[in-house]
This record gives sequence, C-alpha cells and structure tokens, in this order.
Amino acid sequence: MSEAFTDCVNLAKGELRRANQLLQEEIRSYPTPISGCDAQFNHLLAERQKIARAIGALETTVFVPNPRSPMPVSGIESR
Repeated sequence: MSEAFTDCVNLAKGELRRANQLLQEEIRSYPTPISGCDAQFNHLLAERQKIARAIGALETTVFVPNPRSPMPVSGIESR
C-alpha cells in the first residue's frame, strides 16, 4: 500500500474515533428518557453502531483468494 493511502485510512480511523467520542459525550449527557420511546436517543445509539462498524471495517484484514492461496488458512501455495 502506498503511504498516501495508509495516511488516508489512518486519518479516517482517527476522525471516526473522534466522532465516536463526541457521540458518546452526547449520549452520556442526554436527559433521561423512557429508554425505548425516545426516537432521538435511539437515533444516537444507531449512529454509534454505524461508527463502530465503520471503524471495524477499516481495521479488518481482507482476504482476496487467488490460485496460489485459495483459502485464508492455507498460507502455503496450493499446487
């Protein structure tokens, strides 16, 4: 991977982590509602899940099969 690409991915992860912190602070300071009945609070929780999934997607190693390595566990060239 090129340095510029890696820098962009790291920047994206940092921004998502910052967004997650801000969202956590907003959730923490949210006035106590009736949990399942507050649409705005539920929206904040949904946004938190989206951010967590986005961070996870950026941190996940993706396996791309090819003729020499058809499965992630193969590790050795298949012939």
